[in-house]
Amino acid sequence: MNRTAKSALVLALVVVVGMAFRVSWNALRDVAKTIGADDAAANLYPFVVDGLMALALVAALVLTGDARRFALRVLAAYTLASLVLNYVHGLVPALHSETVDWGRLADWDPANWALVLLATSLPVGSIYFGSDLVAKVLHHQPTADAIEPESTQIDVNRSSVELGEPVVKETTEPLIPVPALASAPADPIDVVEVRAPVAAAEVARPRRATGRVPVAARSARPVRSPEELLSEARSITEAWPIEDLTGEAIRKALRTSPAKARVLRETLKAERIADATAQAVVS
Repeated sequence: MNRTAKSALVLALVVVVGMAFRVSWNALRDVAKTIGADDAAANLYPFVVDGLMALALVAALVLTGDARRFALRVLAAYTLASLVLNYVHGLVPALHSETVDWGRLADWDPANWALVLLATSLPVGSIYFGSDLVAKVLHHQPTADAIEPESTQIDVNRSSVELGEPVVKETTEPLIPVPALASAPADPIDVVEVRAPVAAAEVARPRRATGRVPVAARSARPVRSPEELLSEARSITEAWPIEDLTGEAIRKALRTSPAKARVLRETLKAERIADATAQAVVS
């Protein structure tokens, strides 16, 4: 739809809404006079009800989330209230004349009390809900519009490596002189310079692994036999006093399991005791 058609549609909508407001204005003015409003207040009363409906509609188009739902509820409530008052104006012909009793909108007392309460509470509700809607619109910050340009700018400024594209860098090798052939004539031959461009793909640095490494990705440790463990333990603990031969110290030194460390501890202590006994016998 072009701009002219849109303008015509908006203009037609304004005309229809204006005529509808004029019809509703007549009914609401008569209702306002019935509940005790003077001529000036009765002429302004329709703007209080139908005007807040227009304000709530505009706020619903601007706001989002819970604030938008609140504006839609206000719009629905005042639309229903205006419909009820227009309906009462059509059912009570006395409202069209000046002879109607003040505060009498229905013959049945409970219905009359409810209608009078509705008609008199709409101006107060317009002050409260209208102020709240205006405050919500003034404090509304469209975060989605502010974030989108920033994300677009980030994507533009990202390098090819960050975007996952291979980076190709052209390098130039040094000049390669072509030697003269053995069967070449005596005349000097010009040396031809050949430039050989070599495409070298720049390799990105590998990412450091974070978190726990899976078992399948771990490097396998060589399994040491009991004899190898004992030999290594003898070599490491050779200068240790017998008091330091504990399972925890051996486990840390050999990086083995606690069970194997305890076996090595008992073996080493037995050997130390046997050696000490043998030396005592010899001496």
